[in-house]
Amino acid sequence: MGLYFVVLIRTINVFWGQVGGRVQKQSDPERGALPELLQQDLCGLGLLHHQPQRGGPEAQQPALRAPHLEEERIRQKIAERTSEETIRIYSLRLFLNCIVLAVLAACFYAIYRATIFSQEHMKKEIDKMVFGENLLILYLPSIVITLANFITPIIFAKIIHYEDYSPGFEIRLTILRCVFMRLATICVLVFTLDSKITSCDNYPCELCGYNQKLYPCWETQVGQEMYKLMIFDLIIILAVTLFVDFPRKILVTYCSSWKLFQCWGQQEFAIPDNVLGIVYGQTICWIGAFFSPLLPAVATLKFIIIFYVKEISLLYTCRPSPRQFRASNSNFFFLLVLLIGLCLAIIPLTISIARIPSSKACGPFTNFNTTWEVVPKMVSTFPSSLQSLVHGITSEAFAVPFFMILCLVMFYFIALAGAHKRVVVQLREQLSLESRDKRYLIQKLTEAQRDMRNRLD
Repeated sequence: MGLYFVVLIRTINVFWGQVGGRVQKQSDPERGALPELLQQDLCGLGLLHHQPQRGGPEAQQPALRAPHLEEERIRQKIAERTSEETIRIYSLRLFLNCIVLAVLAACFYAIYRATIFSQEHMKKEIDKMVFGENLLILYLPSIVITLANFITPIIFAKIIHYEDYSPGFEIRLTILRCVFMRLATICVLVFTLDSKITSCDNYPCELCGYNQKLYPCWETQVGQEMYKLMIFDLIIILAVTLFVDFPRKILVTYCSSWKLFQCWGQQEFAIPDNVLGIVYGQTICWIGAFFSPLLPAVATLKFIIIFYVKEISLLYTCRPSPRQFRASNSNFFFLLVLLIGLCLAIIPLTISIARIPSSKACGPFTNFNTTWEVVPKMVSTFPSSLQSLVHGITSEAFAVPFFMILCLVMFYFIALAGAHKRVVVQLREQLSLESRDKRYLIQKLTEAQRDMRNRLD
């Protein structure tokens, strides 16, 4: 698993390095704005090493100031709001958030019903099914989840435009909603499967502790569902890129006289959406690696294919986003999203390992009541000194001081970050004062030169 993660990170770095190198080599004037804007975003996200732009510092200033000026303009607009405008915007946000919650609830319920329907009908005899019915029933949860993950970001992107947030907060809130949607769908699927596995209905469960008649090897069933999710995610990405983005580029380029295609416009390369896709695939791999050991290899191959497909799509079909933001501020947020995915992957895995009895028909844990029982049994085979060390590390006498030390270290870094933030604010104020002093001196110098010309005349 660790090797897979190293390969994944290395592939990401290589891919974005190639994207940055090829984008900078383009000389097409119609696509000249794309490399500059994308290079700023990629540099801010830490996915592309910074390279100086041509034209010196003066040429770089407008591009660097634009996102900052946009956020400053919105902050000034927020400060100038009246009480009526504030009440109106907060009421509108409350209403739109209710719509978001309704969309999420509808998606979760659809996934739940699709999973229940698929599990109840998957044992139906094949000869009684029409062509494709068996395939549709088996892949129904994956299809519903993939469609939900494809449709909901579009809905959230339309809703966020009416909430009147700053560009930075807007992108964070959209990503947070999409992250909750994507990762929660996986948890809904896993918990629904767990409930069906432990629910025996009319069958006795006292012997095995789970529905052995419907799930003789329930670990295999969960691994298959994770595998289906990963395959369908790859299919959707390839289908959208090949059958939507490229035809859209051709129609917009060669049929620009049609108003419909002008309104449709060219596809935007949204870095947050692509990063979110990587987090989603990584979470599926974390959950499914325990049940399907070959899933990390499949995920690695999938990511390599997606990276090169996205590279081609970036260079030939995409345009930069019209709304700029300081992407460097979102670097930490993307890492936080990845951490949230890891935590959500640990929850269903912990429940499956510690609570649900292991399969009695297959698997390496048939002789144990739960998967976790293999850990203390393995520790009991260690030498006595090593057993004492393991018991000491897992005891409360070690866990409590270790937790307190971690809290102190965390508080130290929080205080350090706060101090750095205050220093940044002071430096900004100092730069603002220096700019005012320079304008004042230039004004006085201009007045002195004007007075000298009048005296000479």
